[in-house]
Amino acid sequence: MTGLYLAGLLVAIAGLVVLDLRWKLFLRAAPARAALVLVVGVVGFLVWDAAGVGLGIFFEGPQRLLIGVDLAPEIPLEEVFFLVLLCLSAMEAFALTERLLARRGALGARTER
Repeated sequence: MTGLYLAGLLVAIAGLVVLDLRWKLFLRAAPARAALVLVVGVVGFLVWDAAGVGLGIFFEGPQRLLIGVDLAPEIPLEEVFFLVLLCLSAMEAFALTERLLARRGALGARTER
């Protein structure tokens, strides 16, 4: 089952991208800003991972579902895709929440008249 985890991550990322493009949440709303936020988030978490590995807190564990490519000791290739998924889902959830709260506020303003 080598690569199953990576395949699952890619399917989940593709699903988030489709939702984003459909609802103009993050990537489609401001592509340059979204790309910058995504890269900064992923790089920040990779630095966090490296620090955790250096302190002996993080480790790779069983590799049955991984493809076996490591970017650094104890940091598999799949970690990058997981971090993309993490950052993308967080930013889309933030954008959706912001939109829903703004809509709720606009609805509240209309009903108060």
